[in-house]
Amino acid sequence: MKILFIGDIVGRPGRHAVARLLPGLRERYGLDVVVANAENAAGGFGLTRKVLDELLGLGIDVVTTGNHIWDKKEALAFVDGGLPLLRPANYAPGVPGKGVHRHGLDDGRALWVINLQGKILMPPVDCPFRAADRILSELPPGERCILVDMHAEATSEKRGMGYYLDGRASLVVGTHTHVPTADAEILPKGTGYQTDAGMTGPYDSVIGMAPEDSLKRLITGMPTILNVAKGSPRLAGLYAELDDATGRCTDIEGVFLREV
Repeated sequence: MKILFIGDIVGRPGRHAVARLLPGLRERYGLDVVVANAENAAGGFGLTRKVLDELLGLGIDVVTTGNHIWDKKEALAFVDGGLPLLRPANYAPGVPGKGVHRHGLDDGRALWVINLQGKILMPPVDCPFRAADRILSELPPGERCILVDMHAEATSEKRGMGYYLDGRASLVVGTHTHVPTADAEILPKGTGYQTDAGMTGPYDSVIGMAPEDSLKRLITGMPTILNVAKGSPRLAGLYAELDDATGRCTDIEGVFLREV
C-alpha cells in the first residue's frame, strides 16, 4: 500500500498547494491513500464544512485534526456526520466525533487511521498511550496497515509514541509544530516514523501566520489577530510504502515541494 501523509494544511495557501501539487504526487508514487491533517485549513484556525468538502474533492481520503478542531464552532454540526474526519481519539468520553477511521480500498485492502493528541504543553486530554493500546486491541487482526497521527508539541512525546507502537502500527507521523523534521525512518520493528510532517502552507511566515502579526504578539504580549501569510506556499508531508500482509513499513521518505 502506497500512502501520502500531508502535514498540517494552513489556510487558503495550503489548500492551493494541495490542489496544484497533489496530482503530480499521485502520479509519481501511484498512491493508494492520501491522509492529511487539516485542523488549520480554514483561515488558519479550525475547519469548516465547505473547506472539508474542498479537501475531499481534491483527492484527500481521510482528514485528521488536533487541538484546533473546535476553533470553528460549526465543526460540531458535521464532526458526527459519517465523514472521513477525525478528532483526537483520546479526548474525554462523550466528546463528539471519532478518533479512528477505516479507509477501504476497492481491492479489499484497508488502512486504519488513528488520531491522537499529546499531553505535554497541550490542552488536557486523556493518555494517548493508553488510548493507542485500547484502539489497537479492538482492530481486526487481519488488517495490519495502521497510520497514527500523533498531534503533539513535544518531540520526546512523539518519538516516544513511535517506539511505543513500533511493530504494532505501520506509521507514526507527528503533526502540530508546522516544521518538517529530517528524521523520516523505519524503526527497528518495522514502523515508519517522522517527528513532524511539517506544514503545507505559506513558508514566508511564522508557522503559517503573517510575520508582522506574530511579532506584535511576541514582542508586546498583547492579544493580536493572526492572519494567514501568503508567500512561498509549499507542500510538506511523508510518503510511505507498507507491506499489506504484515503492515510493516518498507519504504519511507519526506516530501517537501514548493508550489510553482
